[in-house]
Amino acid sequence: MTATSFEKVNGTPLAEPRFDPRALAEAEAIRTRAAADAEAARIKAEGEAEAERIKAAEEARKQRIANDKAEARAREEQAAREARIAKLNREREEQERAAREAEEKAAAQEQAEAAKAAEVAAAEEQWRQYALRFYVVCSIVALPVQIAAFYNPNALWLMAAPIMLEGGAWVVLKGARAAATDRRPHWHYRLIAWCLAFIAASINLWHGLHAFDPATAISTAFASIAGPGVYDLHEHGQIRKRDGALTRKQRKAQAKAERAEAARKAAEEKRRAAEKEAAECAAAEAAEKLAQARAKEFPKVWQHALRLAAALGETTVTEAVWRRAHRDVEGADPAESAEIIRLRNAAEARVEAARQKRPVNGSTQQVASQVPGAKKPRVYNPPARRGRRTKGDVKYAPAARRQAAITAKQTAAKKGSQ
Repeated sequence: MTATSFEKVNGTPLAEPRFDPRALAEAEAIRTRAAADAEAARIKAEGEAEAERIKAAEEARKQRIANDKAEARAREEQAAREARIAKLNREREEQERAAREAEEKAAAQEQAEAAKAAEVAAAEEQWRQYALRFYVVCSIVALPVQIAAFYNPNALWLMAAPIMLEGGAWVVLKGARAAATDRRPHWHYRLIAWCLAFIAASINLWHGLHAFDPATAISTAFASIAGPGVYDLHEHGQIRKRDGALTRKQRKAQAKAERAEAARKAAEEKRRAAEKEAAECAAAEAAEKLAQARAKEFPKVWQHALRLAAALGETTVTEAVWRRAHRDVEGADPAESAEIIRLRNAAEARVEAARQKRPVNGSTQQVASQVPGAKKPRVYNPPARRGRRTKGDVKYAPAARRQAAITAKQTAAKKGSQ
């Protein structure tokens, strides 16, 4: 059916359809807008999906980096832990090795000392046995002459006297050994043993010369003394060893060391005395120079300090006297005065003005009538007499006036001190 055809519905003819261009345009616009919206929604969805994908990839990359860092940190921590464990193991092994070496060294030293002690003990025992055997041999040699000296057919019991003398010396020497072992006095035991030995030797010498020959007399007398003497020499060595007595060589070395130490101490004392004297001389010179400097630089304070020291009974101007005199004259402690405080205040004001980039006291320079100001017009008032300035002709800033007054006072004080 075309636009020009007619249709019938239930026998009734229908009107010819008509088309509105505006409606068609609006419909087309609506379709275009819907298509654009759909395209925009699609692009937005794709963009959001791409953004989510990029974000997920970035998150995955960050997570991978974080995991790598965590893994690297874990490896580093594990390596550090293993290094610490290895270090501790090495230290423990070194300590154990040092302990083993110390134990082995101590054991070797102890073994050496034990071997030396055993050797010394064996030598001492051998020496004691030899001394005892020599005592017995000497007694056997000396007894026959003594027995012959005491032989009397009518008094045979006197023949026991030599045995008493020789045996008495032996018994008394054993008593000396027991006393030395018990750390009791032993000199009287040894004295008695030597007296008995000399009595036996005298008997052998007298009887040998009268009944036999001089050789027999001298040899038997020597035997009576040699036997107890050698054994007593052994005991004497044991006593000196027990008491820790030094040998002659050790005593000489000790005396030499003591003399060297005494000489060193004397030299040290002499050096200290010289250093003390030099320090005192230097201190006196420094004090004299300080006094001269104070008298030159601060004459008023110095004169007052001298009077104050005399009043207080001081022979010199001490630091306490000087501080008090300075406070009395200058009104402040040393290194402080009114001029110094004014100088410091002026310098601090200049520094503060320089930091704030402003003039000191509102002016950057000295203001005179002939110098043009920053804000005021130039006003020239010549002085009454041309070519000569009068008082008040030039006006200065307050800071400049204070500085000029301080300079004038310092100049006057220096001229007065000279």
